Amino acid sequence: MKKLIAVVALSLTPFISFASSVVVGEHLPQINIADKGEVILAQGKFSYRDWSSDELKGRVMVVQHLAGRTASKELNDPLMEVIADANFSPEVYNTATIVNTDDAMWGTSGLVNSSLKDNKEEFPTAIFVIDASGNTLNQLALEEKSSAIFLIDKEGTVLFSKDGALTKDEITEVMGMINANI
Repeated sequence: MKKLIAVVALSLTPFISFASSVVVGEHLPQINIADKGEVILAQGKFSYRDWSSDELKGRVMVVQHLAGRTASKELNDPLMEVIADANFSPEVYNTATIVNTDDAMWGTSGLVNSSLKDNKEEFPTAIFVIDASGNTLNQLALEEKSSAIFLIDKEGTVLFSKDGALTKDEITEVMGMINANI
C-alpha cells in the first residue's frame, strides 16, 4: 500500500508545487506591493508605484520572482534569453520580474535597483517590480536566495510553476505553453 501511495504522489508532482503556494490550474494568488513597487520610466525619469498582480491579466505572462542576488538571477537566465530571442508581441505576451531586495546581500540593494532600471530601459514593455519587504516570498512560500517561474494565461490561471532553475526540457515546455496560449 505504501508503494501505491508513493507512486500516486510522484505521478502528481508535475501538477503541484511542493515549494510554494502557487498551484497549476488555479489563479496566481493575489500579490500587492506598496514598498517600492513597479519601476516606471516616463520621459527619461524613474519612479515607483504600488503594484498588484491583478495587472497581469489580459496577456500570457511569465512571472519571475527572484532574490536580489546575481546567483538567483542566473538560475533562470536561460529561459529569459529564449523568451527575449522569441521576440513575442507585447500585445499578447509580457514578462513580469519581481525582485525581492529584502533577500539581497547586505549593501547591494542600490545596485539591484540600478540594474532593474537598466533592464527597464532595455525592455520598456516588461514589468519590473521591487519588493523591498519580501512580501511575495512570504506570501507565496517561496525559497530564499532562489528564482521562481510562473507561467499564467490571459485570465491569470497558472499553467506552470517551479521554484528553482528550470531544466532544458522545462524551458522547452514553457515555450510550448506560451506559443499555445498566445
